[in-house]
Amino acid sequence: MNTAIFSPSGGSVGIGFDIPASTAKQVVEDLMKEGSIKRGWLGVQIQPVTAEIAESLGLKSDKGTLVSNAQDAGPGNKAGIAAGDVITQVDGKDVASPKELARTIGAYAPGKSVDLTVFRDGKSRTIKVDLGTLPSSDKRASGDDGKQVAPAKADALADLGLTITKSDDGKGLVVTDVDPNSDAADRGIQPGDVITAVSSAKVNTTDDVSKAMAEAAKAGRKAVLMQITRDDSSRFVALPVGKA
Repeated sequence: MNTAIFSPSGGSVGIGFDIPASTAKQVVEDLMKEGSIKRGWLGVQIQPVTAEIAESLGLKSDKGTLVSNAQDAGPGNKAGIAAGDVITQVDGKDVASPKELARTIGAYAPGKSVDLTVFRDGKSRTIKVDLGTLPSSDKRASGDDGKQVAPAKADALADLGLTITKSDDGKGLVVTDVDPNSDAADRGIQPGDVITAVSSAKVNTTDDVSKAMAEAAKAGRKAVLMQITRDDSSRFVALPVGKA
């Protein structure tokens, strides 16, 4: 089903965008039967697995989808899915990217039980999840609570290109400055970001960061995975261990 054409000068240049017929057919059937479209919901924030992230986790390839956050009330969280997990299969079928995972989960009906294969702590395991109903956009959105992080005594991790300070509530480390020529800057880390975990270990002091980096280097990792939160969203960033 054609939905749009690429028209840089007002006329078609032969490039179109469409929705697969199978998807369109399912949507029509849902509308006729239910009067609305209901899709399965996992309740997780996800991001691509880059080569560096794969290396930092000990994955053999960059296939799969990294869970950056599992919503508290979401089906995934209730089933045991956690931030840092890499989802590689749904019901035994490979999912190579976030887009593919979202499309696969969305194709299931709410209430459907699915087996997710996840990579965690160097091992694959299977977790059964009872999917929920995808909430409307207004229910999915989360607002800013308006809390401000008060400055504290800053510590510099110069080799990482970061200057950080303890957060006001003692949970995580607030980035106060980023060297524009550093790997951290290249990967999008910004002042105001909060580092909550390094290599799946929660960090509240610079010593925690240094310990996690040293353990990663001892294990032969070329990169270490940092969990970053910003504006109530979470994501993972891989930084070279050699620069720590």
